[in-house]
Amino acid sequence: MSSSLNDRLKELETIEGEIAQVVHNAGKALTEFAKEKPNERTMNSNVKSFIKSLESVENNLTRQINYLSQVASGQPHEGSSYSAQKDAQMAIHRVENAKLKLLGLKSICET
Repeated sequence: MSSSLNDRLKELETIEGEIAQVVHNAGKALTEFAKEKPNERTMNSNVKSFIKSLESVENNLTRQINYLSQVASGQPHEGSSYSAQKDAQMAIHRVENAKLKLLGLKSICET
């Protein structure tokens, strides 16, 4: 695997850990909220932690989705050979088409 792919996988693993943290923070906030006499300071702190971790996950997932959108649309990006492969494939098709036309001209000239 390329290092770029390894880096992407590591980033996704990090995001997975951040998602677990979001769930943990949400649980802490809900636990405090469910108490008969919730501590407002603790509840606010837990809610702020939840929102902060949720925003981090959202930003990181958005960055990953934008990267995937760029890859899927064929725009040039770091680490991809899709565009070059597509160009090479099209060049091969053009050469084959030119070869067929030349063979057609050759047969006309020989008759």
